[in-house]
Amino acid sequence: MSFLAPKMSMPPLPPVQPLPEPPSTEVSAEDKARIAAEQAAVERKRKGRKSTILTSPLGVEEEAETQKKTLLGS
Repeated sequence: MSFLAPKMSMPPLPPVQPLPEPPSTEVSAEDKARIAAEQAAVERKRKGRKSTILTSPLGVEEEAETQKKTLLGS
């Protein structure tokens, strides 16, 4: 029974705000050196961890040992 409700008009939309200025992309020489040092440290750590991984991304590629030795040696 919407015909009994009074007609309502839409409120006006707020004005559109202009976009803020983007930050500058210039990086100083000391910041570049600091970033390069951090990235070098991350690469060293990544190489160190990589040597501890004993499987490939596909998993263990060797056959599983399914038979165990018995106490009698048969």
